Amino acid sequence: MSRLFMFEKPLGMRDTLPELYEKKYRVRMHLAETFKLWGYQFIETPTLEYYETVGTASAIHDAQLFKLLDKEGHTLVLRPEMTTPIARVAASKLLQEDLPVRLAYSANVFRAQQREGGRPAEFEQIGIECINEETISCDGEVIALLISSLKKAGLDQFQVSIGHVGFAQELFVQILGTNGRASVLRKFLYEKNYVGYREHVQSLNLSSIDKQRLLKLLQLRGGEEVLQYAADIIENGQGKKAISELQELWEVIKDYGAQDHVKFDFSIVSHMSYYSGILYEVYAGNVGFPIGNGGRYSLIEKFGKNASATGFAVRLDMLLEALGSIQLENDTHCIFFSQERRSEAFQLAGKMREQGQKAVLQDITGVNNLDAFTKKFAETTFLIGGRSNE
Repeated sequence: MSRLFMFEKPLGMRDTLPELYEKKYRVRMHLAETFKLWGYQFIETPTLEYYETVGTASAIHDAQLFKLLDKEGHTLVLRPEMTTPIARVAASKLLQEDLPVRLAYSANVFRAQQREGGRPAEFEQIGIECINEETISCDGEVIALLISSLKKAGLDQFQVSIGHVGFAQELFVQILGTNGRASVLRKFLYEKNYVGYREHVQSLNLSSIDKQRLLKLLQLRGGEEVLQYAADIIENGQGKKAISELQELWEVIKDYGAQDHVKFDFSIVSHMSYYSGILYEVYAGNVGFPIGNGGRYSLIEKFGKNASATGFAVRLDMLLEALGSIQLENDTHCIFFSQERRSEAFQLAGKMREQGQKAVLQDITGVNNLDAFTKKFAETTFLIGGRSNE
């Protein structure tokens, strides 16, 4: 193995420099304050979890888990997402009264990446979980909160694409007969490989009618009108139930006044195996990947409690990319002082900070290039020698 250069970082890990950190902080606070206004309470879980519990229950592929051993020989994982740890906490501590629970989080998650992938192995998710609430009203609330929080963060142009796990699954099984054959088509959809999907459908030994039904799935995108188009290609069963749930969801979203940011897309599937109903992805700007996603899931029963839940996670790095250039106001005051005026400078900085103003104290002898350093601040005060020059 070649010796690592001193400035290299592990694959997929990134440094966050001060300006980007400040932008992340501000966007995070806008989202978090919106979550709180809707009654969601923040929770923290450990960075490390047991592989046998959270690791195996998580829908993240095993090859993407960071694993290590503790002193007792137990396999641990760095949390790969937040839904599973929160499900563990909810099942063990929060559901004794059998009431709805609304939780929020902001945390870094970890997923090992391929060398050629170029994606971060550590990134921040901020999101919510509405637990032990099965109504479509709750699904609508979560989507409306997602839309409201993104707008509060400053994002104007975005779309929430909504689908349903049950529709594509039922259509595939009706036509193909087995879940194994259906999984091939699901993989094409998850990868957004629509050319591959069409080619695979054409290669199948099916009637032309059934092939057309499978191909029409890709066209089921748009407003409320696509619900009727979807009903035309599915037979009775879970597929009809999915359409009924989406119709009810549309009415809830309209009551929230959030319909302008919503479209239906029946081709949406997820690699998260615990999704069990309505699911959605958020797209914005020129970002090539969803900046957030969520949906209804069945996961808490893996921890011994029978409770349905729904929620979403927003990728903070993707959201920042979608927001583009955020102008940070330079509102920091720098007080330069000499040894004779040091006490006076410290008192002035203290008063400014008490009033909520940012103040940097700088010994004048500690700066080599005074002109370059001064440009970093909105205002400067010089307390040097025997008189003040502001």
